[in-house]
Amino acid sequence: MKIRFAAVLAACLAAGAAFADPVPEDQRVPIDLRRTTLVVNDIERSLEFYRDALGMAVIYDNLILTPRDAAGVEDAERALRLVMLRANDDYIGVVGLLQYFKPAKETVDLAGTSFMEGTAVLLFNVEDLTGAFARASSIEGVVVIDEPMPVSYPSYDGEGVIDVIVSTLQDPDGFTIELNQLQSELR
Repeated sequence: MKIRFAAVLAACLAAGAAFADPVPEDQRVPIDLRRTTLVVNDIERSLEFYRDALGMAVIYDNLILTPRDAAGVEDAERALRLVMLRANDDYIGVVGLLQYFKPAKETVDLAGTSFMEGTAVLLFNVEDLTGAFARASSIEGVVVIDEPMPVSYPSYDGEGVIDVIVSTLQDPDGFTIELNQLQSELR
């Protein structure tokens, strides 16, 4: 585990990425949040957003058929495609994209639902907010909620502030996304 962390730390430092220190052993809780899976309408368009515009790396991409020995989508009772993308860690911080082909699923219209009770916000820290925001906002179906702007939050220790440039959009399926660039250390 220590070797793996050292390799991740070195990669993050080389990329100039902001990262959180691991939780000390005596403060760990018995659970890890591994992945958030988004059920999407068009997985290729979602890949344009998460892979191409934001720069996440695909670590899993499979068509899943039931029964497993089905010859194809037509012969399957259930058919879906699951793609998992990672940021700087392949154990946490993973986003799954799931598209159902069979049976077809009803589409939920998330337009205008940003920051409403019952909805979620995915927050990404990026190194180049100007570039990431331009690429992301140019994808068909993306809705810009807030252009990049400076914001200061109270620090974790309560002694100062965390300066961030914050932007908000809805991805092609209407999921709320914050793209942020840290301007000061998380403390």
